[in-house]
Amino acid sequence: MTITFDQNSASSAPQPVRSPGHGDAFTDHMFTMSWNETDGWHKPGLSRLHDLTLHPGTIGLHYAQVIFEGLKAHRQADGGVAVFRPWEHARRFQRSARRLAMPELPEDVFVDSIEQLLRADQGLLSDDPSHSIYLRPLMFGADANLMLRPSHTYEYLVMAFVAGGFFGKALETVSVWVSHEHSRAIPGGTGNVKCAGNYSGSFVAQLQAQEAGCQQVVWLDPVERTWVEEMGGMNMFFVRGTGPGAEIVTPSLSGSLLPGVTRDTLLGLAEGMGYVPREEKVSLEQWRRECAEGRITEVFASGTAAVVTPVGHVKDRDGDWTIGDGTPGPVTLAMRDALVDLHHGTAPDPKGWLHRIS
Repeated sequence: MTITFDQNSASSAPQPVRSPGHGDAFTDHMFTMSWNETDGWHKPGLSRLHDLTLHPGTIGLHYAQVIFEGLKAHRQADGGVAVFRPWEHARRFQRSARRLAMPELPEDVFVDSIEQLLRADQGLLSDDPSHSIYLRPLMFGADANLMLRPSHTYEYLVMAFVAGGFFGKALETVSVWVSHEHSRAIPGGTGNVKCAGNYSGSFVAQLQAQEAGCQQVVWLDPVERTWVEEMGGMNMFFVRGTGPGAEIVTPSLSGSLLPGVTRDTLLGLAEGMGYVPREEKVSLEQWRRECAEGRITEVFASGTAAVVTPVGHVKDRDGDWTIGDGTPGPVTLAMRDALVDLHHGTAPDPKGWLHRIS
């Protein structure tokens, strides 16, 4: 596939971003490509980051036929840059496309688009280990047509921004608020893929959590409203016990929660660190009771943006409680360190999860 380069896309050597803020320190370039029923995927190109021009009747705007991914690139110990598990993100992007009746992007094209953008913009990433380049592949239905149907044309693009810590000081615990009123997803819905419509519906509960003095909302299952599923847009983990042999439990994939790439990574790391990884249903009352009994000693959430974030306090309509002593626990910190070391290439990578950018 021949990739075009905008004649204005070249720039002088970029200077590293030292204070990236929260989601708006965009890099200089973007990758774009189109699809239609005649030509398939065509016109791949790298250009300067620019605004899009859309017809007001664009299908993606009206019917949320929009999917996306989120993955990160990190500075390596030798000064290079590597992106973490791009092939798994490519496969999840395909699953999201299938669910929304969109054309699948070949895995190698997905990874190549990431490589093209990082080759142009990796100089913006400093050597601060708390910084990363967050990459956002996006696909949307592009037809100017308001019939309730899938689009016949699509646009794919990749943009990026330099990221710092998702919650600011990464080692501080967060407080969470349990939502009994709202659901993030439903059985048979789109909760297990990354589509735009999943997220706007969660904002009202997130605002309620903030009004309660919490940083994040905890979602319960949408049927019984009994089982813990996710925290905001992150997967959750419960630690039972301490030290070697401690259980690291995450809610089973139910079809209404997202199979996170970081979730899968942590389950794999846990076993190699001497912990016992488990996937099982955990009820809200079980969580409360096992914390009171001292059985659940730590809780943390995981995600591409959040990495590993410890949870210290829970606010619920039936009473609040503290997890452990309310501070980050040793298992949480060990898991976070192991993941960060893997991101930066300072730990062995036997499964080849790091994809180096030349």
